[in-house]
Amino acid sequence: MAKRDRDVHFLASKEEVERIHEKMDELGIRSMGAYLRKMALDGYCINLDLQDVKALVSLLRICSNNLNQYAKRANETGSIYEADINDLQVRLEEIWADMKEVLVRLSSIQ
Repeated sequence: MAKRDRDVHFLASKEEVERIHEKMDELGIRSMGAYLRKMALDGYCINLDLQDVKALVSLLRICSNNLNQYAKRANETGSIYEADINDLQVRLEEIWADMKEVLVRLSSIQ
């Protein structure tokens, strides 16, 4: 990242500053410098709703936990149930399908 050693200054009306703060709040941006720099360089900010990604991460955690339980059982008893492994495979395939869908949607953002 380049060193930020130049000062950029401009004047705005009270209403303009209030509008800037409203837009920052909508996007969840706290730093006015970061917001103004992003807008000046790119002309837009994107607020991503990542609820789908969070849900997939939660599902991956659950499957990982199940996998760890199967591994622990296999180490303790020397055997595991084929149905358990098949169930885990099906759930992981569903998660990967959902993940591919989310990635396609994210890649279409311009």
